[in-house]
Amino acid sequence: MGFDWEALQFICLIEFWRMGVIWSISLIFSYFQLLLTAPFGKTPCSYPRHSMGPPASITSPPICIITGATSGLGKAAAKCLSNEGYYVILAGRSLHLLSKTIQEIEKQHGDARLKGFQIDLSSFQSIVKFKSSVEQWLVDSNLHPSIQLLINNAGILATSCRLTPDGYDQMMETNYIGAFALTNLLLPLLRNSPMPSRIVNVTSFTHRCVSDVQINEETLSGKKFKCLSGLKQYPFANIYEYSKFCVLLFSYELHRQLCSMEPSHQISVMAADPGVVETGIMREVPPHLSQLAFTVLRFLGLLQSPEHGVGSIIDAALAPKHQDSTFLEVRVEQ
Repeated sequence: MGFDWEALQFICLIEFWRMGVIWSISLIFSYFQLLLTAPFGKTPCSYPRHSMGPPASITSPPICIITGATSGLGKAAAKCLSNEGYYVILAGRSLHLLSKTIQEIEKQHGDARLKGFQIDLSSFQSIVKFKSSVEQWLVDSNLHPSIQLLINNAGILATSCRLTPDGYDQMMETNYIGAFALTNLLLPLLRNSPMPSRIVNVTSFTHRCVSDVQINEETLSGKKFKCLSGLKQYPFANIYEYSKFCVLLFSYELHRQLCSMEPSHQISVMAADPGVVETGIMREVPPHLSQLAFTVLRFLGLLQSPEHGVGSIIDAALAPKHQDSTFLEVRVEQ
């Protein structure tokens, strides 16, 4: 086995140490907060759930859209929610993986109702096409023209600077801007629901690492991080944190606007932090380093499987609607 120069070069990056040290501190702090809020002797993160069913006058099943549904948390969420009676729309970039995921879930749950649609959240054109395809499918399938649940789960951790055709940093557009655009395009379908509908945004404890809070076009395009200036070291950890911070701010602001402009409407917004989950998000990190990180986190009891980590997302999706319209952030659970 030859020497892994790629891993050695990665270790020398400031961003690597930011992930290894500052992210670990943020994770531990999140667990510490949960322990403080839990009653003595009780397990933290015990949220009530209720299964959503359509009104008696509506024969269509509740419909859920999950982005990034071909692996990891998205795939685990699709399995869980199909068991809860949802007609699950799996959204992902690869048609092959969408088909493979659907076949796998159907083998485990023969009565699961699933549909796959291709979408690239780093492309506005793809997002608009996805929305049109879903609307047409609802008509063709004789289903109620609405959706009841949207889970913005898709996200990437890119270790090199890549710009999208829309002119944005790819990680920022995939993790935040794309979710923002998709949610706003799907709001009419959520508003049209005959039952309470919900938006769940998957966040991350890494948002705690953000210190310079400036939300403007320069930040969103990546210029703030000098992504476009030819900087040798791409600040990928910093941009990932910022993208998740933006997702959290968006969740709070959307919830506020929905409650203030449409207080009688039944759309609620939740944010869910699953913690550290063994998914493919570290695929661009040298394999030796990602496996070492997972091994250490597993030894410390902080690493979760997708089947366990998805619990916070399902808690948020199935939480009873709060009568006082209080925003709820479902945090990392263990």
